[in-house]
Amino acid sequence: MGAAPRTELATALAAARTSYIGVAVFTGILNILFLTGSFFMLQIYDRVLPSRSIPTLIGLCVLAFALYGFQAVLDIARNRVLIRIAGGVAETLDRRVYELIVKLPLRAPTMGGFEPVRDLDQIRSFMSGGGPAALFDLPWMPLYLGICYVFHPLLGLTATVGALILVAITVITEFKVRQPSIEVSALGSRRNSLAEMSRRNSEVLHAMGMVGRFAALWSDHGRHYLAAHQRVGDITGGLGGLSRALRMMLQSAVLAVGAYLVINQQATAGIIIAGSILASRALAPVELVIAQWRTFVAARQSWHRLNNLLIRLPVEEHPMVLPRPKNSLSVEQISVAPPGTNIVVVQDAAFELKAGQGLGIVGPSASGKSSLVRAIVGVWITVRGKVRIDGATLEQWSSEALGEHIGYLPQDMELFAGTIAQNIARLEPSPASEKVIAAARAAGVHEMILALPNGYETQMGEGGTALSAGQRQRIGLARALYGDPFLVVLDEPNSSLDQDGDEALTRAILGVRARGGIVVVVAHRPSAMAGVDQLLVMRNGRQHAFGPKDTVIKEAMKAAQQAQPGNPAAASVTAPGLVSVPAVLRGPNRGRETPT
Repeated sequence: MGAAPRTELATALAAARTSYIGVAVFTGILNILFLTGSFFMLQIYDRVLPSRSIPTLIGLCVLAFALYGFQAVLDIARNRVLIRIAGGVAETLDRRVYELIVKLPLRAPTMGGFEPVRDLDQIRSFMSGGGPAALFDLPWMPLYLGICYVFHPLLGLTATVGALILVAITVITEFKVRQPSIEVSALGSRRNSLAEMSRRNSEVLHAMGMVGRFAALWSDHGRHYLAAHQRVGDITGGLGGLSRALRMMLQSAVLAVGAYLVINQQATAGIIIAGSILASRALAPVELVIAQWRTFVAARQSWHRLNNLLIRLPVEEHPMVLPRPKNSLSVEQISVAPPGTNIVVVQDAAFELKAGQGLGIVGPSASGKSSLVRAIVGVWITVRGKVRIDGATLEQWSSEALGEHIGYLPQDMELFAGTIAQNIARLEPSPASEKVIAAARAAGVHEMILALPNGYETQMGEGGTALSAGQRQRIGLARALYGDPFLVVLDEPNSSLDQDGDEALTRAILGVRARGGIVVVVAHRPSAMAGVDQLLVMRNGRQHAFGPKDTVIKEAMKAAQQAQPGNPAAASVTAPGLVSVPAVLRGPNRGRETPT
């Protein structure tokens, strides 16, 4: 069997292999230079003091200071290389992480939020911190212990016992911290989700007096999060303090053993100090690893989470570019379930539209209308069946290429921070003014925009807060029409519109049809149906009727009359509880009725 393909994270890390080799070389030279202090003290005690030679002292000082300077340069260079490696890995994955943030709500809502960004930041923070340097230093521990054995086996044995104790503390730290760290991560995600939900619903919370209740939830989440965080901190802090104390004890033990050897004339006085410095240096990486263990565990968890997400949502393929669609939209027996669930909300919907046709989708609430159009534009994946544009399934298009041919106005429409022109142009860099104005004219908002203080350069604010709900909806319609897309899908496009807005919407729908496009409109208010010629009725997630608008309405009225033979007035008002039939026939300029 062949080897498993390398993950994107592993590939990004492998790209820095040469840099890591350089770090390893720097680390090797540094660890040799770290011997400067111990050998300097050895020469001072064993050569300078007995000989009382000032020139020897000066020579040793000059050499030691030069080595210390070279050590500082290498240490700075190593840290800078590690920071740049971390930055390079983060930059390589930055776009993919953004794609995850955008895709997760449509593929796995329970794993949404900004967790991928936080995970990448956690990995970068660890890679650029002191943890990797300590890990590079660890393999050099035997060198220092070996030199201690060269000085005297008893010194080496003392240092080795201390090293084994610290390694045991490291292993204990791993087992003790693992589960609490997972709890901290989960509680932190819950807390961040609550904060984001509160921010997005701040108007409702204030208007309905719910701030205090959400504050209580926030405090409850905070208590659990802080308690778990304190448990992790207590464990790592306690074991870290224990390791520091043990290292100091070991230094004293090495000094004591050295003194014992000197008393018994088995070692020189210089070995006492040199051995103490070497033992301390040998155990320093272990102590640093223990101190960095919480960061290491957090980075490891982030690595696994991000790795799993990258595998679950692989890089989107870029298939061959297809011709601009111009003929048809086919929905072939599709069934749809919301992302992250197995609950089918649309079953076996099937219809076909030709260029120049407009389809109205009607039905009671929760009948599957919005779910159906989400599948038509490709934001929800179908459980069964296919959606085709000019015979090609949506999967045969990349999202970028398909997006050029689709205009979509969702039910919960939001605009982006930026100018009106940028929003209409879908944030296209340097869009042609003619295209922006053409889309605005098609949506009937050109004059409205010109009446604003800065016209097309008016800043929207986050979510388009600078405009009214009706203005935002009409700008959203202009965005959907930008670039003359072949398929335009409008979900409740007139929910915030006045009579002028309704008339502009009808003209926009007819304009798309006149230029050979296809329009799909979901609406409860019948005024939105004036510009369509086809009608699809949804009920309980199933396609109840489809065909020419007048035919479907007549059949609905006939069915209602048969169901209520003694009450023709009621039958003339309602088509099986789905849509106000007379209102659809009249259109927006002939009266306005509340749909049933």
